[in-house]
Amino acid sequence: MQPESRILRLARKEVAQFFASPIAFVFLGTFLAVCLFKFFWVDAFFARNLADVRPLFEAMPLLLVFLVAALTMRLWSDERRMGTIEFLMTLPVPPWQLVVGKFLACLFLLSIALLLTLPLPVTVSMIGSLDWGPVAGAYLATLFLGASYIAIGLYVSSRNDNQIVSLIITTLVCLAFYFVGSSTLVNLFDQQGGEFLESLSSAARFESITRGVLDIRDLYYYISITGIFLALNVLGLEKQRWSAGEGTRSHHRRWYLVTSLLVGNLLIANLWMTQVTTLRADLTREQSFSVSQATEQTLQRLQEPLLIRGYFSSKTHPLLAPLVPNLRDLLEEFEIVSDGKVRVEFVDPLTQPELEDEANNKYGIRPVPFQISDRYEASLVNSYFNVLIAYGDQFEVIGFRDLIEVREAAEMQLDVRLRNPEYDITKGIKKVLTSFQSAGELFASIPQPVQFEGFISEQEALPEALALLRPALDTVLSDLEAESEGKFAARIRDPQGGNGQLAQDILDAYGMRPMATSLISEDSFYFYMLLSDGKQTVQVAIPEALDSEALKRNIESGLKRFAGDFTRTVGLLAPESAPNPYGPPSNTHQFNLLKESLLETLSVEDVQLSDGRIPEDLDLLILAAPEALDEKQLFAVDQFLMQGGTVIVSSSPLAAELNQTSLGAAAYDSGISEWLAHHGVEMPATLVMDPQNAKFPIPITRNVGGFQFQEVALLDYPYFVDIRQEGLNQESLITRGIPQLTMNWASPIVVDAEKTSHLQRTDLLFSSADSWLSDDLDVTPRFGETQDTVLWEPQGDTEKELLGLVLEGRFNSYFAGKPSPLLNSQKGDEETEDADSAGEVFTGLLERSAESARLMVFSSNEFLTDQTINITSSVDRTLYLNSLQLIQNAVDWSLEDRDLLSIRSRSHFANILDPLERDDQRFWELLNYGLVLVGLVIVYIIYRQRRARLDRRTHDLLKSRGASV
Repeated sequence: MQPESRILRLARKEVAQFFASPIAFVFLGTFLAVCLFKFFWVDAFFARNLADVRPLFEAMPLLLVFLVAALTMRLWSDERRMGTIEFLMTLPVPPWQLVVGKFLACLFLLSIALLLTLPLPVTVSMIGSLDWGPVAGAYLATLFLGASYIAIGLYVSSRNDNQIVSLIITTLVCLAFYFVGSSTLVNLFDQQGGEFLESLSSAARFESITRGVLDIRDLYYYISITGIFLALNVLGLEKQRWSAGEGTRSHHRRWYLVTSLLVGNLLIANLWMTQVTTLRADLTREQSFSVSQATEQTLQRLQEPLLIRGYFSSKTHPLLAPLVPNLRDLLEEFEIVSDGKVRVEFVDPLTQPELEDEANNKYGIRPVPFQISDRYEASLVNSYFNVLIAYGDQFEVIGFRDLIEVREAAEMQLDVRLRNPEYDITKGIKKVLTSFQSAGELFASIPQPVQFEGFISEQEALPEALALLRPALDTVLSDLEAESEGKFAARIRDPQGGNGQLAQDILDAYGMRPMATSLISEDSFYFYMLLSDGKQTVQVAIPEALDSEALKRNIESGLKRFAGDFTRTVGLLAPESAPNPYGPPSNTHQFNLLKESLLETLSVEDVQLSDGRIPEDLDLLILAAPEALDEKQLFAVDQFLMQGGTVIVSSSPLAAELNQTSLGAAAYDSGISEWLAHHGVEMPATLVMDPQNAKFPIPITRNVGGFQFQEVALLDYPYFVDIRQEGLNQESLITRGIPQLTMNWASPIVVDAEKTSHLQRTDLLFSSADSWLSDDLDVTPRFGETQDTVLWEPQGDTEKELLGLVLEGRFNSYFAGKPSPLLNSQKGDEETEDADSAGEVFTGLLERSAESARLMVFSSNEFLTDQTINITSSVDRTLYLNSLQLIQNAVDWSLEDRDLLSIRSRSHFANILDPLERDDQRFWELLNYGLVLVGLVIVYIIYRQRRARLDRRTHDLLKSRGASV
């Protein structure tokens, strides 16, 4: 008989013995009951609101310790106790086949147990967007973990004839592997010692695989443990034969030698494998734990060596310590993919005074005090958890607050994970690279040649000030052509010359009409400047200071819009509020959190546009809850769009008025309603209400037994539209990667198809199909007597509403055919005594935009305000970042910074679940209980059928033999 068939027959015999007694069903039932209880009750799956099965596997290393010990305790102990082991040793079967047969039988039973848990991830995938990669990794890790525990249990059982003793020893040995990497032991050693202990821990290796990273080092760790204890088990059985007088002394030595070499090689290979960092697979859907192609492209732009230094203290907060190895692996990945352009170092400043002094004085890196407590004492520890990025004379420091994200896992428990370290580090690299760029390297960052097109009248036709500027323009263009090494070319033409065809062409293409210095002037001229690389066109504005330096700055600002390594400038127009030293600001539309978010990668400039002009260095304009814009402000916004710029609008005809005593809605005059309607975007004065909504936190006082208690009630609030999955356009980089978005007090967007027919339209945000519209200005949250009380009844028809969109292409100016507001203001100045001091205003009216123009509209005044973000954050007790990420994505997409956008869109957290009512939660929970029970019944039926078939064969065999006798 072949060894393979003999092993399988032995395994089938062991499996049959398992099911012949209650052992198999006790094992399966206990395993499944504990898993379900922990998943739904201990970890409160529905309260976590995440579409993952992490709770199913978090306690698996500890749970399997006890279950596997109970499963394996009798396998060899019973053979020794009943004396059948001597009979086994006399059979013509090698000991290794006996060991492998029992091992496969236990592994088969464990596989059945894991198979019966599949209803859990299937359920999660039905009510949310589950990433199956980490799930597959977790099941594989559980099999490898269980295999190592089974090997330990088999060896211990082979050394004892008492099941209870085998159970206790197996449990202790497995617990030793589990606790060796625990924070209690790790904190007693320095960083290197702690990492060495974690490398020996079965739990730490298991967690690495379950998060979605399949590392050959982790798999080999379990293979080595399995191989070592199976080898020791085989040696133990072989020694049983020696006691019966089999084999010679040299035969015994060979067995000891071969076993020692096998065990030694398995151990040594573990140490050698620690140096292997490239043999791993990222199982996550978004490749969240691998360096992206965008990062590799950023590293390829480095011209000098880049230093990345991790400052990690050996003793730090227990919640931060497990993150250090993952961060180390990622930084080493940066070094590997950079082709020698990145050098990575890791230091502990507390043990190296020179480096600590440098970190404190040169880089401004200071230790953070953490309070650490255990069962014996509480202490304060100064710890470093920083990453330094240095390039030339520029550097950027990333602190632990920038690297981690904290979520509340359960009551009094925090889940601390790395937020998106690749994004933070790549962002830091781009920042130091941008700061290091000199003016002479401007063209090194421009991938395609840029053409300067000047449509300028003859010198005699120009006003005096522009006539003096004309020679300076030629000088500036000549200097830039010399610096560009062939990447810049200039051409100037006179639209008023020839037969007028050029004037008609630029009017049709760009809406450029002749300029005038005032409404009463009959003289006209052209002075337009454009930059184009064949893909996008950027207009260069006439500088306010009519000199060569200002002109060169404007042209270079335009050129930087074609480059990728320069800090872009975003203009933020928001309502002004009068300072109030005795209380909160008079205006609730404050956007400090938005500004802080944008300042991570951009330069942000507060603008009011009261003079009707856009600052020369502005790359993008954000209108955040604009209030009563006048004609000149609107003209500046309109002409910025006509120049090929991007305008992001967050506005609505209604605004919420929230203070400490009341909440209501009121009409809100933005001043841009007619301008938006001109471009085909209208917003009725109604609010969208959606049964799929985020909760509104309300502090309430309860009276219990004469005592009053303050607590926060989370109320159903349809004005907080909860957008997820089909409501977020997954085809757009702007919304892809955002798991959920709350639009607060939003109005519906109605698009005029005729006015937008020549534009490219992309819808970004939708409410659910059950939403409705309300014009009621009373938006106060409502209380119900019970949880099942219906508080909000739909009014009118229910359908999904558009809440955000992008329009791209050639826009027609709102001011086309109208006189420029700037000329109107100048005429008023000329009629005053101070007309001479007012100066000349040279303004052209662009009636048609460049192809690169973009208009982005979100129909809420409040969803980006500090107050609203703080309200949303108070529900989950962590800063709500999704609305800010939406704007960051929109800005990066508009500025063509696809590197950071693609990295940011890779989610490092599980997707959020769709909101479920309590009855639906009970249904899915009971369904899982039922499916698991059905699975157990199916296993029992299959076993009984096979058992009955085997009994019939045995009966027929005995009957035939009896007849023959």
